[in-house]
Amino acid sequence: MAADDILDLLIIGGGVNGAGVARDAAGRGLKVALLEAGDLAGGTSSASTKLVHGGLRYLEFHEFALVRKALAEREVILRAAPHISRPQSFLLPLEPHLRPGWVIGAGLFLYDHLARRREIPGSSSVKLRQDAAGPAFNADLTRAFRFWDGWVDDSRLVVLNAQDAAARGAEIRTRDGAVRAQRTEFGWEVESASGRRFGTRHLLNCAGPWAETVARELIAAPDAPRLSLVQGGHIVTRRINRGKDAWMLQQPDGRIVFVIPWEGEFSLIGTTETPVTDPAAKALTGDEEAYLLAAVNRSLARPIGAADIVHRFAGVRPLVLEEGKSARETTRDWKLVPHVDPNSGGMAAMTVVGGKITTYRLLAEAVLKQLFPDTKRWTKDVPLPGGDVPRLGGTAQADFARWLAHAEGRHPDYDPRILERMARLYGTGAEPMLDAGLGENMGGLFEAELQHMRDREWARTAEDVLWRRTKMGLHMDEKGRARVARFFGG
Repeated sequence: MAADDILDLLIIGGGVNGAGVARDAAGRGLKVALLEAGDLAGGTSSASTKLVHGGLRYLEFHEFALVRKALAEREVILRAAPHISRPQSFLLPLEPHLRPGWVIGAGLFLYDHLARRREIPGSSSVKLRQDAAGPAFNADLTRAFRFWDGWVDDSRLVVLNAQDAAARGAEIRTRDGAVRAQRTEFGWEVESASGRRFGTRHLLNCAGPWAETVARELIAAPDAPRLSLVQGGHIVTRRINRGKDAWMLQQPDGRIVFVIPWEGEFSLIGTTETPVTDPAAKALTGDEEAYLLAAVNRSLARPIGAADIVHRFAGVRPLVLEEGKSARETTRDWKLVPHVDPNSGGMAAMTVVGGKITTYRLLAEAVLKQLFPDTKRWTKDVPLPGGDVPRLGGTAQADFARWLAHAEGRHPDYDPRILERMARLYGTGAEPMLDAGLGENMGGLFEAELQHMRDREWARTAEDVLWRRTKMGLHMDEKGRARVARFFGG
């Protein structure tokens, strides 16, 4: 293999960590390829609770450093991608027999001050009977705190990182996973499912829940990390949140459950923490569904039941195995595991374990600091594709709203609801589609969008579009979903 054909870095796994590393590495001028066996964000990174947050509950376990860096990154993501992210208010009802009000108040004071805030307001106390949200809660709940975190479209965050990586020269290959790897004099030779062979100086395992298997079986690393696999289940109901607040509900077992306004008409409820062994078998269990319903009904004035559920999904989180700790106590920080070549003594490959969606960019910087220490960081203040709205010095959401109003003025013939939906998906990337014309309405999505997602976002199936790059599967009828499937040859 000619020296010019050898990559600097080959990444296995197209979740948020893999896509984030690919983007950062390509922007440093490195020759990069990413291999993903399925679709981008096809695993854990499309099945999160969609939060960009510091992790208020992690303060209980004294994870101050993790919370501080996550809070700082919350601001970075909100500025880099105002189209797919936003500040989100949360109501946290007080139940003194679980956590005293002074404890939560002290925690929120820390949460407000551990990192500098520009995009996010501070917390406040709320009398529920005097608040518009109050009637949704049972009469026993009279006080709450309102605090702020962030929300993000997790799947689109992955796709936008991959888009930017490709624009900077990275090769992104989906549905073409790594099937064989062997060491060579220059590093590694890796073969993909399609038969392509890649020579690379460095090999990075970002396979998420499959990282232990890839390290053990593909890389043949004797020091493959042991993972704790935890399933997080979610249910989606018709909207039960009153107003724009999300809810953070304490549970008797010490956990918390979120109820998040989602897609306008729905509430997203999650998550569970169920130990599993097979990440490919992810599916919400009956016990998890019952747990989530009971968790919400503890607080609601009008309980909900299984008949109110319109959608279910689950994802598997790969956590660093910490003996003696429960899933709730296990750190969400990442761990970088270098695999040393027993022959040369040098680093043969690296496996990424753990992490959370909020800190994916910092994880990428940490990986590249180890593998390519002479290259420079650059991603902190650079917007993701579609997030490059004109900045006038206010909050990112104010700048985005100003850009959207201008776009509506430029396109008076379009329904403003269509413009806002497209702006929230593609940001400034919607403008070429709007200018050229959207084509046929395929039951809620337009032909131009399907072409864009196929040609620029690696979408290959109706599921890729309806449940990852958009959530239009919740809104479209069976006829519309079938038209999208036919577009992709299904």
